[in-house]
Order: sequence, then structure tokens, then C-alpha cells
Amino acid sequence: MDENNKFDVVGTNIAEKATMIWNVADMLRGPFKPHEYGLVILPMTVVKRFHDCLLPTHKAVLEKYEEVKKFAVIDGFLTTASQYQFYNISKYTFDSLLADPENIEANFQDYLKGFSDNVQDILTKFDFDNIIRRLVESNTLYLVIKEFNSQKGYLGPDKISAVDCGYIFEDLVKRFSESFGEEAGAHFTSRDIIYLMTDLLLSDADLSKGGNVTVYDMAMGTSQMLSCMEERIHELNNEISVTCFGQEFNPSTFAIAKADMMIRGGDPNNMRFGDTLSEDQFEGFQFQYIISNPPFGIDWKREQKKVTEEAKKGKHGRFAPGLPKINDGQQLFVLNGLKKLAPNGKMAIIQDASPLYAGDAGSGSSNIRKYILENDWLDAIIRLSTSQFMNTPIGTYIWVISKNKPDYRAGKVQLIDASECYKVRRRPIGKKRNNITTECAKLIVQAYGEYKDDMRYNIDEIWCESKIFPIEEFGYHKIVVERPLYDENGKIIYKNGKPVADTALRDTELVPMKIDIDEYLREEIKPYEPDAWIDKKKTKIGYEIPMIRYFYNFPKFKGHDELFEELKNIEATIQESMKILFED
Repeated sequence: MDENNKFDVVGTNIAEKATMIWNVADMLRGPFKPHEYGLVILPMTVVKRFHDCLLPTHKAVLEKYEEVKKFAVIDGFLTTASQYQFYNISKYTFDSLLADPENIEANFQDYLKGFSDNVQDILTKFDFDNIIRRLVESNTLYLVIKEFNSQKGYLGPDKISAVDCGYIFEDLVKRFSESFGEEAGAHFTSRDIIYLMTDLLLSDADLSKGGNVTVYDMAMGTSQMLSCMEERIHELNNEISVTCFGQEFNPSTFAIAKADMMIRGGDPNNMRFGDTLSEDQFEGFQFQYIISNPPFGIDWKREQKKVTEEAKKGKHGRFAPGLPKINDGQQLFVLNGLKKLAPNGKMAIIQDASPLYAGDAGSGSSNIRKYILENDWLDAIIRLSTSQFMNTPIGTYIWVISKNKPDYRAGKVQLIDASECYKVRRRPIGKKRNNITTECAKLIVQAYGEYKDDMRYNIDEIWCESKIFPIEEFGYHKIVVERPLYDENGKIIYKNGKPVADTALRDTELVPMKIDIDEYLREEIKPYEPDAWIDKKKTKIGYEIPMIRYFYNFPKFKGHDELFEELKNIEATIQESMKILFED
């Protein structure tokens, strides 16, 4: 494990297990191209995990099936017998499959068909039938099953916990993405960032009374944000029931997420497939916590028709406040989260820099910021360092949004610059070179929790800084300044008793919201243009959060005496050099 971070992607033993599984690819060379290895390895890992979980109750399930197979509804009997949310009624196991190599294809298909419907959905998402066909054609199906059935391929829950299995899934998805040439970060958020997000969400939570907590991830990937959130909540109070919900558009990662949920004992029906923007699977739902890393810098052309239709629903839809530019849909995910956030809910969502400032006053992006800020839902923004993600070196931000801010945070927004709060990894993973260590995370959460303005927190060379601003700090009026049109005699032209504006001299200016625009006209414009006026019908309200500017440290310029002393020293050095040069 990286010495900087106990939240590294996987521990040594889990990494070895993932490596062993991935090494099955050695026998796939030739029939499959390197970018196709994951098409075999990911579904086989899921199937083998199911197999090893069900093996201890396999006999009991077969016996129960014989008792109830003529009943109209049998699922409840069989899941009770299997002790999981899924089951398999095939007589085969991996051992018996390998005992009959001549009929490996037919028997393996029989085994797969024996799974319950929720597993069939997972196998369909993997397009596993086509993969099996190709394995048969290349005479590698038997070899793959044999490798997975070896002692080193064992994935039973007595040796591999649900959490560790989640790590293995993550690692395999990362390897598959890399081999495919696809950016791994499209499906993968490293655990150091996830744990920081969970700690920010739970830092002020009162979970002492138990009860039920709901958590939602709108772009869940393999669902590891959900499992981390569940883990953290149970660390605070193991008596709390945590119900996780998630939606994912990528078939393979959705299949893994659903499998992971089933193995962990959750409700697999809460893991739903589809495009969150155009195929909302949780309409009408509300959640206490939302944690997500949706795609950013990705266009929403494919979803444009459905998104636009939903925006026309107004307050009954998700996108009424505004639509961002077509080339970047990340703010749509924020609006989706806000629609689903309970009145006491809290959301942590990752964004790049563009939602801070993209779009002029009156644009969709600015109106989305206006909607969030004027409802006083934006609690904090944490600026992370660059090179925190495997697929991009750019700087990113965690937005903490709360619909029930405590009184002392009301009407204000906390900005935390944690761009220097990291440790460099010994070995990069893709473009991820920096880790948020346990030490770093504690420092950031401390800054968030103490809620102090203009406060710097540091441990040795790592530091973060907190600043707090009133909401109106981020607002501005975009005003239109008009100047009169003059006739050939230099007199102002009037129409209906009002001066006619000279459109060639029309100007727009941005006036901070904390400044009265009439006062601005009187003090900043009238002294230079006495006849100018502001057309208030054209005034627009905009919001932006220039976070980097707030934390920019201007260089300290040297004083006259210091500069003069430096020049004297330079002159003396030059004279000495000249003396040495011409002494000969």
C-alpha cells in the first residue's frame, strides 16, 4: 500500500488477487485483443463470486427447489435457502463442470441459466452469451473456468469480504479501462477522494439515534461511493440501516454495481440502469445523502431532446432553473441531485472549474448558480489539487450542498483552498499523481468543521485555507449604459419625451451586487458622461465564484532600498569580473 495513504486503491493482498484474476488474460491472447480481455474477466469474476458465495448452500437450494418447483412463486423460498438475494438451481458447480470437459459449453450454459432473474439481468448487461461463444470457438472456455476454479481464484466470503470484493472489482475495471485505451477515471474515483467526501457529508451528522439513512449516487460506476458511504455510517453507528440507490449508464460497470449490491445483502432493485439525464429511474424519490462524481466536460447532445422537454415542465421537472452549454452537462447532474435531495439532505458532488464561472449573466449556467445561491443551498466548495484523478490532471472541486444549513452557516458560503493539501504518490496511476492522505483529509475536514474565516491550517508542508463570504459577494448586476443620440447641431434627440439612445455608444458593465447601481451611475459614470443613463429593463443578475482569485497571493515587491542594494552588489560583481578579465 502507498505509504502516504491508508485509503490507497487496494491493499497488497487484494491487489495480488486482482492481478491473479487479470493474469487469466494470458490464455486469451490471440482469440481476444488486449482491449477485449475485460469482456471475459469482469463477468467471469462476478460469476465466480456468485458461485463461491452460493456453494455452501447449494445442496439446500436444490432440495428446496424440488419441493417448491411447481409453485407459482418460488423466489422467496430459494433466496431463504441460499441466504442471499439470489440463487442458482443448476446441478452444476465449477468442480462438476471441469469433470466433464467434452460438454463444457452445454453444461456451463445450464449452470448460468440456473441463476435467478436478477443475476440474468447482470449477465445480459455483460453480453455474456457472445463472450461464451467466442471462448468456445477458441477452445479457451475450459481453461478459463479451470483457472478461476483454482485455489488462488477462490472468491468466497469467508476469505474475501464484500468490501474487499468491491476493491477487486474496482481494480479490474481500472485495468480494463486502461487496456481499452479508455480513460480509467470515466468509471473510477479513487478511495482517498471518496472518503474525504463521506467525511464532509457526515462531519456534522447526528447518527446516534439509529433509524434508516438513504444514500444516492446518480453516476455510480461500480457503486463504490455508495459502499464507502455505508461503511462510514456504520463506523459511526452500526445500528443504523443504510439503503443505497444508484443509477449507471455503462452496462459493465452497472452489472458490477448490481452484483456488488446483491453480495452485500442490499436490494439489487435499487441499482438501476439508464442515462440519468434522459432516463431518470428515481422520479419522485428523495434522499438524505447524495454523493457523486458525474462526468464533466462531456456534451449532452444525445440527451438534449429529453432534457429540454423536462426543462419545460418548470418546477415539476429537474431542469427548470436553466440549461448549461451543450458541450458541458455537469450542472445538469447538480440540478438532478437538488431535485432529489430531501429537505434535511446534504450532497457532495465533484465538478471541474467551469460551474464556478461559466456563462454570462442571464445564461443557463449563471442562472443555475443563482438558483443554488439564492436558495442558500451552497454550503462549501473545496478546491482540490491537480492530478487527483486517473483520467485528467486538471484541478477539481467538491461542492457541498445542504438544504438544511445550520443557522451559523446561513446566508454564507465557505470556500476552502486545499490545492496544496496532498502527498505525491510514489507511483502515478494514470494521471493521478497526488493523494489526499488521512492526514490531509483530517485537515480539510477540520477547516470545514471549525468554519473560520481567513484561517490557514497546516501540518508541515501541507496546508489548506478557509474563507467565508456572504452570498451577495458572488452576485453582480450586468447593466446597460446608454448615451444619447445627438443631432447635427449637437442637441439631444428626444422621442416621446425621452432621449433616444445612440446604439453605437451602448456599453455593458458589471456591478457587484453589494453596490447600488444608482450610486454606481452617480459616482462612476456621471462624472465622465453627464448625459448617460442605465436602462434598468435590460439589467440582468449574474453569479460567479472566482475561487482562485480569492486565494491568490500577490507577489511581495521589493522596496527601493532593497533594490538599490541589489544593484550595488551586481555592479560590484561586474567590476570584479572586469578587473580579473583585463588584469592579464
